[in-house]
Amino acid sequence: MWLSDTQKIGVGLTAFGCALIGLGVVLFFDAGLIAIGNILFLAGMSMIIGVQKTFYFFTRRDKIRGSIAFFAGFCLVLIKWSIVGIIVEAFGFLNLFGDFFPVAINFLRSLPIIGRFLSLPGIRQVVDRIGGYPSQYPV
Repeated sequence: MWLSDTQKIGVGLTAFGCALIGLGVVLFFDAGLIAIGNILFLAGMSMIIGVQKTFYFFTRRDKIRGSIAFFAGFCLVLIKWSIVGIIVEAFGFLNLFGDFFPVAINFLRSLPIIGRFLSLPGIRQVVDRIGGYPSQYPV
């Protein structure tokens, strides 16, 4: 599958937005970096899948709780409550994109070096739990 130029720019904006959010968290929850990262993440996502599909994604009935939490966290970051805002945003992000984790983990397991790392004994159980896979060894 080939990406259009707009989608390539969207991937770059999304990655740069995630990097700025991470940098903002590392730099003691800097509200400015986190806010710019959020804006770039949303802009990149709308460029990847389109504005109409992005709007539909955030307003779907089964995703409304995550959307409210994500945007409430974004507003909290804007009023300089960075720590609380990023926690609320993380809750919303997990509710919005939680269904995508098994797909991402399967993709990462198919990569040569990362796949071997994810198959190591201690790491495999953690990754299986995050991905929602049933455990091989019942506890």
